[in-house]
Amino acid sequence: MAVALYLCSLMNTVQKNIRHLSLSELEEYFEAIGEKKFRATQVYEWIWQKQAGSLEAMTNLSKDLRTRLAAEFSYPALSVDATQYSADGTIKSRFKTADGHLVEGVLIPTDERKTACVSSQIGCSLSCKFCATGYMARKRNLDYDEIYDEVVLINQQSEKVYDKKLSNIVFMGMGEPLLNYKNVLKAIERITSPDGLGMSPRRVTVSTAGVSKMIRQLGDDQVRFKLALSLHAANDQKRNEIMPINETNHIKALIESLNHFYKQTGNEITFEYILFRDFNDSLKDADELIKIYRQVPADLVNIIEYNPIDQALFAKPDDATVEVFMNHLEKNRVNARLRRSRGKDIDAACGQLANKDGE
Repeated sequence: MAVALYLCSLMNTVQKNIRHLSLSELEEYFEAIGEKKFRATQVYEWIWQKQAGSLEAMTNLSKDLRTRLAAEFSYPALSVDATQYSADGTIKSRFKTADGHLVEGVLIPTDERKTACVSSQIGCSLSCKFCATGYMARKRNLDYDEIYDEVVLINQQSEKVYDKKLSNIVFMGMGEPLLNYKNVLKAIERITSPDGLGMSPRRVTVSTAGVSKMIRQLGDDQVRFKLALSLHAANDQKRNEIMPINETNHIKALIESLNHFYKQTGNEITFEYILFRDFNDSLKDADELIKIYRQVPADLVNIIEYNPIDQALFAKPDDATVEVFMNHLEKNRVNARLRRSRGKDIDAACGQLANKDGE
């Protein structure tokens, strides 16, 4: 009862986000105000299984009870602020938070799967030179319920446009997921829980620019989702140039942390490698990538076609250079896949849409 009494006293001054209460805390709250304990389960189901979006939408609660909850709790859900539709089927959305910030999410459809690419932070602090988000200041971390909302809203788009639910989720949007560790893991717990969205953790991939300490922590926490490392350059000198985080998380440390992660979890590891013209697209670069690949039990190397942005001078290589690079990897028994750019006719690169209108 102590939690409920504390909550009731807190309501007099600050509205607490109702989605940040556990089921047991909700039970204590309802008992404290003289309501039946099962009301907590009803509210919890509305929040995480039925994706209510507001307290008013919880229609099996009385209007008086909904009014009281609205007076005592906040429900800061994301809303869709802008949407762009690509000719290739990609749907990019700009979401607005309850406090007015903008963040992006993308639905990437193929015949086999419908993938949500979600953000973990508003802006980013890593300043990667090729990334639109890297030119934005980090405003704050997204809370786990906001990340959950991204998935819910993109799933609704998938069902409406393609008549299919999401099959996969990738944390490859705005921000560095491992610098918002607790919220990302809590969001994934809600996304994969039977009393949440019930998705398999094997269909979730977290992509990191390379925070070696937190990669090791993922292993120690024995997470069940997949991990992708955004490598993009296969030696420290070049990686320092385009990804300042490498100065404190060099490639040797990343290799060690990835091996620790795999030893603890056995989960799939992928390398992400964007090709930049005349920077990391030579056969010497390919050989350095092969050397790293052979030091980590990685399942795949995704070679990514670059989406140019206004702020950076990088360009994508011509098709012949890409073909030579891919053939060299294949000849050396690297499991590599060329990932073509999607949404070229819209603000496809991460951060471009959120950067508009002053955010």
